[in-house]
Amino acid sequence: MSTAPLVPPETLRVVVATPLTEELCLLIERAEPRIELVRDQALLPPMRRPADYRGDPAFRRTVEQQADFERMLDSADVLFGIPDVNPVALRRTVEANPGLRWVQVMAAGGGSQVKSAGLGQADLDRVVFTTSAGVHGGPLAEFAIFGIMAGAKQLPVLQRDQRTHAWPERRALGQVRDQTVLVIGLGGVGREVARLAKGLGMRVIGTSRDDRPVPFVDELISTDDLAAGAARADAIVVALPGTAATLKLVGENVFGAVRPGTTFVSIGRGTVVDEDALIRALESGRIGFAALDVFAKEPLDTASPLWDFPNVVISPHTAALDADEERRIAELFADNATRFLDGLPLRNVVNTVEFY
Repeated sequence: MSTAPLVPPETLRVVVATPLTEELCLLIERAEPRIELVRDQALLPPMRRPADYRGDPAFRRTVEQQADFERMLDSADVLFGIPDVNPVALRRTVEANPGLRWVQVMAAGGGSQVKSAGLGQADLDRVVFTTSAGVHGGPLAEFAIFGIMAGAKQLPVLQRDQRTHAWPERRALGQVRDQTVLVIGLGGVGREVARLAKGLGMRVIGTSRDDRPVPFVDELISTDDLAAGAARADAIVVALPGTAATLKLVGENVFGAVRPGTTFVSIGRGTVVDEDALIRALESGRIGFAALDVFAKEPLDTASPLWDFPNVVISPHTAALDADEERRIAELFADNATRFLDGLPLRNVVNTVEFY
């Protein structure tokens, strides 16, 4: 797994392989003048909305345009984006271009896309892959806080009373400052959740592979102790990447340990959560409110019971999106390009063993 070139090059030929506005192309060129940023907007699908890196699905290249696109890709030292956000196209390009040294992936959890390409070990050793991790930390952490607040303030009950025009007897609502949150996964997103939660006065428990202190986290536990940690939490936020090691990590053992009415938020990868166990926990009342942005299979099956729980909020994997995402990714890429050219370690390098 590479992190920086052994001999830093003097210039970099970067090919834009995914939709990127001309304004942001110019931003990258100004930030790092040693880049030769190659792009042909006619060969890239138009965006339908901010951060739409797949672009318009109706877009088609002619045979000649596809050949031009692939020739451009095959001339790159670096790719900005996975071509057509397609693992098959990524594999073709890596295998066809022995001079390719680095690929910037748009997704924060882009390791799964790299894994899907099925690259050989020699290619994984030759090409470094980086993600946009950290860019989405703020929006995702805010979604997590929204979920925690909605659970504490009994949002589904308030909505039910409003729909039925009911004015019930006054009742006490939960006070977030008196609650404990368990943050499962203390990467960039999890740490931002911890910071915001601590700012609200919450006690923060977090999972970690080691005992090194983490800012704004009061207590660190191992993932082996998830059930015990969940039993002490008023809210649980899952912010783990999807890997073989995290597959259904949050399952019956965790949901069976929680206190009735616990709030649950999922913002990492949907495969981390055993959805059948979550559904049972919602049915039993152990989970009192859930805010879900990610799912094991997306789009979520229309037949999934999760759609119909009144105490579940479903976000279609959009909690990370905001109007400035593209700019922040461009700035991150430009900073990494400077690091690459100066022979320094890159930020957000994909672990090509566990692919996160």
